[in-house]
Amino acid sequence: MAANKKKILVTESMSKTGRALLNARDDIELLEFPNMISSEDFQAMLRAQAPVHGVALGATRFGEVELQAAGDMKVVTRIGVGYDAVDVPALSRHKVPLMVAGTANSPSVAECALFMMLTLAKRAAEMHALVTEGTWPQRLGKLPYDLFGKSVLIVGFGRIGTRTAKRCQAMEMQVLVYDPYKSAADIRAAGYEAVPELNAALARADFLTIHCPKTPETVGMFNGALLRLMKPTAYLINTARGGIVDEKALYDALASGRLAGAGLDVFEQEPPPVSNPLFKLPNVITAPHVAGVTREAVDRMSEQTARNILSVLDGDPIQQNVINQDVLG
Repeated sequence: MAANKKKILVTESMSKTGRALLNARDDIELLEFPNMISSEDFQAMLRAQAPVHGVALGATRFGEVELQAAGDMKVVTRIGVGYDAVDVPALSRHKVPLMVAGTANSPSVAECALFMMLTLAKRAAEMHALVTEGTWPQRLGKLPYDLFGKSVLIVGFGRIGTRTAKRCQAMEMQVLVYDPYKSAADIRAAGYEAVPELNAALARADFLTIHCPKTPETVGMFNGALLRLMKPTAYLINTARGGIVDEKALYDALASGRLAGAGLDVFEQEPPPVSNPLFKLPNVITAPHVAGVTREAVDRMSEQTARNILSVLDGDPIQQNVINQDVLG
């Protein structure tokens, strides 16, 4: 490699659109690594390729050990918006920005949340079975439900929560928003009801959809005590991060009839064991953490990731996509 070239490691899940932006630069060398690479193998790769100046991560963990192995890291990016697998304080100590893909996958996650609400309320699997299994005459005993007129509680009013709210409002739902970090005035100005108390709002909600980040504050947030506040006819949707919902408590609520159903794109352990008791419940629908990974979203996220990397290498970081703002300036 020429001495003036910057070495960038990108996960294999990065699409052609992002790679093309980086490959168009004659001062950058791209190297690929598997999206599900082990921490040990990733660290070994960093050491073997050092100095490494940038990395585009999928699910791979990144922290102090990886920074030391890289030798001269300038920017760490995620092809996505979550960063719970990244040690942000470690990056800040080394003055390395952590960047995310901004709004690139927000519409996709919002669509998935609405899809899960509709799939559960319209009893899609049961309706399909009534036709294909010859049990059509039983249809009046398994009537679906409308979203129209129902209350939806959106927890987290950021990039994804705001888009989910718009889609729920289009379904003529009553939209409640809980986000202690957003002003009630801003939420009301957007056309929604700001709810200051989560407990009281849970008791009103026909649907709960979670769009807050996974932090020490939100791990286990939806435990047995909170789930008991919900209506037995209510549905819970989690397209945020596994661990925000206590899975054992959720199973107990669903199995006992204290909660009508759940849609889960994320789990405490990923991939989850096939023995997970939630999978045996008829009122649970699941997806393999792909809410924000549509064909279009991958292209948008990859392109934004490439632009994030280039902005740092060119000395002008895209500030709104930097998580650890303390490294700027």
